[in-house]
Amino acid sequence: MKVLYYDSLIIGGGLAGLRSAVAASDKGLSTVVLSLCPVKRSHSAAAQGGMQASLGNSKMSEGDNEDLHFADTVKGSDWGCDQQVARMFVQTAPKAIRELASWGVPWTRITKGDRQAVINAEKTTITEKEEVHGLIHSRDFGGTKKWRTCFTADATGHTMLFGVANEALKRNVEIHDRKEAIALIHENGRCYGAVVRDLITGELAAYVAKGTLIATGGYGRVYKHTTNAVICEGMGAAIALETGLAKLGNMEAVQFHPTPIVPSGILLTEGCRGDGGILRDVDGYRFMPDYEPEKKELASRDVVSRRMMEHIRNGKGVKSAYGEHVWLDISILGRAHIEKNLRDVQEICMIF
Repeated sequence: MKVLYYDSLIIGGGLAGLRSAVAASDKGLSTVVLSLCPVKRSHSAAAQGGMQASLGNSKMSEGDNEDLHFADTVKGSDWGCDQQVARMFVQTAPKAIRELASWGVPWTRITKGDRQAVINAEKTTITEKEEVHGLIHSRDFGGTKKWRTCFTADATGHTMLFGVANEALKRNVEIHDRKEAIALIHENGRCYGAVVRDLITGELAAYVAKGTLIATGGYGRVYKHTTNAVICEGMGAAIALETGLAKLGNMEAVQFHPTPIVPSGILLTEGCRGDGGILRDVDGYRFMPDYEPEKKELASRDVVSRRMMEHIRNGKGVKSAYGEHVWLDISILGRAHIEKNLRDVQEICMIF
């Protein structure tokens, strides 16, 4: 068996793995990233709507700060999250957004003057101040008091992934794609790397490292319906569990996205609702205000998902060959807005 030696082994070639590789490389460590697919095609590219950070630049974000973001995060988790991690996250997010901008991520920027927006299904004029012209924009997302989702149209994951992957390549991080870690190498409670299968040749190799990081994303494919790609089957969690030493925490904390396309399960970004889209039932009736009078379609994702299922079970679903569903109506936004800010969504809907 071929044996390869590194300081740092990172299993998973999405945004988390690549960002970790950049940090490890900056410390002078020899680093390798293993990925099931070419890293610029990893599932991080499927993130559409944006990334939250309390920049407070735009009119609807004024007064936003880390404390408000922290409160929204804790409340949105029904007080189930690790509050130390949440605090670290909200403090770091604005710095990460600006760092990504310096790495070439083309965040959508604010244009001064009047702009049209749809709020609560009504067209509204928002006036942006002259001094914020050109700063990073943010859109409305579920479960937040302020508009704080930074975005690049509806291809945020795609642009972030390319930016971070290019930084890793610039630092000469080794990236071995089409590789699958099938077991961890460990002795006396310490991890020494992984046994890895080449998905093209089937050859096995041992990657031995001083430190091993598993960044393989979620395991949405255990469910019948998921927006996750076919490679999101939880192999990283499985090989950790198979050691008999590692514990997996918060396994119930799986986020369900309310609006995938029927029946393929392909994601339609929360930006559809954040920008003013509404949910309608079989009668064309907007039902979310009946369940969530304050946040309506922009309640947190778990709440919207549950309310949709509840409404379908109340006999208001649209029957189809693939089961019952409801409608996501973005026609109110107008063609110009869709073709600028939701063009990926438009293309996905036309194809699938």
